[in-house]
Amino acid sequence: MDSLAKLSAAKGACVAVPFAPLPQHIARWASSDETALAYADETCNVRVSYAEMEARTNALARAIAARARTTGANRDGDFIVAVCMQPTPNTIIALLGTWKAGAAYLPVEPIFPYNRIGHILKDAQPSLIIYDDVANPSIFSAISAPAVSFEELALDASGMSTDYIADEETLSQPSVDSIAIVLYTSGSTGFPKGVRLPYSAICNRLWWQFRTFPFSTTEVTCVWKTALTFGDSICEIWGPLVQGRTLVILSRAMVADPQKLVQILSENKIQRIVLVPTLLRSILMCLSLDQSKRPLTLLKMWVCSGETLTKELAVKFFQYFGDQDGFKLGNFYGSTEVMGDVTFYMLEKSEQLHLHPTIPIGEPLDNCAVYLLDEVMNPVQKSEPGEIWVAGLNMAAGYVGGQGADKFCDNPHSQHPDYRRLYRTGDFGILQNGVILYAGRTDSQVKIRGHRVELQEIDREVTAVEGIDKCVVLCYGVKTGSPEILAFVTLEPEARLMAHQIEAKLKDSLTNYMIPQVIIVENIPLQVNGKVDRQALLKMYENTNNNDDSSISLEIDYIGVDQEYMEAAKVLFETVGEVLGRSVRGAISVRADFYELGGHSLNSIYTITKLRDKGYYIEISDFLKAKNLGEVLSHMTTKPDDNSKNKKPEFTVDLLKEDDEQKVIDMIVCSFCEPIQDDLQECRLCKLQTKDYAQYVHSCWDALLKARLSILLKDSTGTPVAVAINCDGRDEPKAEVSGCLAKTMAYLDHVERPVRDTMLPEGKGAILHSMMMATNSNLCARDNVAAIHALEKATISIAKERRFKGVFATNTNPLTQQLGTDVFGYQTLLDYQINQYVDENGRRPFSRAGDDVRALVCWKSVN
Repeated sequence: MDSLAKLSAAKGACVAVPFAPLPQHIARWASSDETALAYADETCNVRVSYAEMEARTNALARAIAARARTTGANRDGDFIVAVCMQPTPNTIIALLGTWKAGAAYLPVEPIFPYNRIGHILKDAQPSLIIYDDVANPSIFSAISAPAVSFEELALDASGMSTDYIADEETLSQPSVDSIAIVLYTSGSTGFPKGVRLPYSAICNRLWWQFRTFPFSTTEVTCVWKTALTFGDSICEIWGPLVQGRTLVILSRAMVADPQKLVQILSENKIQRIVLVPTLLRSILMCLSLDQSKRPLTLLKMWVCSGETLTKELAVKFFQYFGDQDGFKLGNFYGSTEVMGDVTFYMLEKSEQLHLHPTIPIGEPLDNCAVYLLDEVMNPVQKSEPGEIWVAGLNMAAGYVGGQGADKFCDNPHSQHPDYRRLYRTGDFGILQNGVILYAGRTDSQVKIRGHRVELQEIDREVTAVEGIDKCVVLCYGVKTGSPEILAFVTLEPEARLMAHQIEAKLKDSLTNYMIPQVIIVENIPLQVNGKVDRQALLKMYENTNNNDDSSISLEIDYIGVDQEYMEAAKVLFETVGEVLGRSVRGAISVRADFYELGGHSLNSIYTITKLRDKGYYIEISDFLKAKNLGEVLSHMTTKPDDNSKNKKPEFTVDLLKEDDEQKVIDMIVCSFCEPIQDDLQECRLCKLQTKDYAQYVHSCWDALLKARLSILLKDSTGTPVAVAINCDGRDEPKAEVSGCLAKTMAYLDHVERPVRDTMLPEGKGAILHSMMMATNSNLCARDNVAAIHALEKATISIAKERRFKGVFATNTNPLTQQLGTDVFGYQTLLDYQINQYVDENGRRPFSRAGDDVRALVCWKSVN
């Protein structure tokens, strides 16, 4: 590793790899009549031989090339074919045909949301889109690339040669450095980026597998069960086919049912499987239901990846399978950018669980290296945590369009050409006794009361409490300067634990400042790939302002409630208790004021939406103006329209006039500068000046007046109380921006432009951009929400009158986010973690923000 200290890095074996485009490796089975693909469901039973697969993919490659050639390559010079199909043999035929045509395949899940599909396809610029009968063809209408059904494409291919396609017939002549697959990952920003994987990375990963875990002579059949959009599918599919095995293709329904999955694995005598720990847990639970049957005696190799493999789950694995029969449990670590896996550790005996404090992520794969570096890229000392950087032949070529350049850089620690580039994983690791231990995300180390705290350590101690099934530890409130450690836990079926009991147990193993607030939940929300949805957990906590009422006894007083209102009172009081949780102060009764009980702007909106979910409706203004819960109760109804009748307007709405300029500037300055209320202002590395916003408003004032889209809100006395700065999203006013405000505007453009340009209607007069809302600093919390509510209604009204197709806005404030999504019905097109933003100079101006600080780019259709 050149001059790098051995204790700061680990390197896999240097091994020769037969690099070549994968179709060339699969072609050696071209004349075989052995089954390559097998698929069965309620309606069909299909088997495709290697010879048939060869002939069909050769003809299909010609058909793909003929259609894709007219579109050309994308901005990276890659020919991309998007494949939007469910798992069937036809999907594999389409993928292999794409490779033979000289293109890379881009998998797109038919079940993805419309906007996500639209963004991916517009960003990747595919030359052709292939879809099946599960996909909705209308979603491709806005994409410039031609879209064709697989059936239609197969019809094209029916008249073409089945001989191996010649180089001159292909879109490009693939080489080992050619891009083979493009996979889109959400990333920490929440905005999908396309990872460009070359054949060289795929070959290096596969041949490491063949050398380290070779197929046995009896291992005839393997399974493909992972979604195409995730890296594990690459080795699941192409590993068996390169080695001439039969690939059994499982539908999503089969994978979703652990009992059915176990049956299929057993019937097909499967000997290896890759899965997330969550699925392993489900399978073990299924197997434990009937200990008299041992259906998976041949499945000896189990590999977990994608999430942390806990000791507790590993113990359950060995409790079921035992130590003596050759069962292995692997812990693989990596990401899409490094071909899914870059380190591995194998457990063959339960005794190994006592060797390390956590299950290691192990050592690097062949021709790969892992560096543990500090903030200035220097190697860390022995047994100290360092950020994990990866080099070697598993590495992607980068992202589509050159995005995310900060993730890849030159390697200052090696001159070897195979290790010349580094990839930043965003994880911490510790090199200990020759293996690497995962030490959490780089954003999981937080300071509590001046002490640096590692959330992984807390996670380990919480998980060790008897009766806890699963645990996720997160930090909330970093941006406000009052961070709280939260432990979301689920309990084992027989456990009878309360949150405060778990916290009491943790006093024996954690110092006071490390003890988390324990929140017992029914289940841990997961993303589509089986990983924990951390943002959903934080949002749940944020919405309910502490939210664990399982460990407290609320005092509810129904004295003074008329019998006819008793049912509604029970719903109201219980809902208030659910929302306020431990923060509730005093008895919940008709005499209690919601805000004096502990309520605030955000959870008042959440209370209203919770009431709606339970069938009770109340206008926001009525809830906010109510002196106590008795008045709230009097305004509640089971009919959604009753509250809007005979209501007199509380505010007057006017378009901006010339003499309103100073009033508007005063409100905007007070809202965003004095005191600091701007959510981005709290997190940036420099402080906004009053003159920055004043100059901005003044420079675009004439354009705002001319557009006649911005509005001023006045109360009953004629005093301005709120303003909404609106403009045409395709014709925004040119304004002078200086100081730190320029950084904010650059950031907003960074998150908004891709959404506006790829997901929203085109042309002037189509998008009303709600750029900025500000309220009078003298408003109380109730009136502040009421004013925002009125501004939003007025903005929607203007959008409709001027025939805009919808309203576009970016919200960084939890209150406006809650109003937008739960009250006004905005659709979130992008959820962006702002501390991940890197400006054009490579700096992170909002690095102080916590992971829970998000920017929601939203859209609401109005016509």
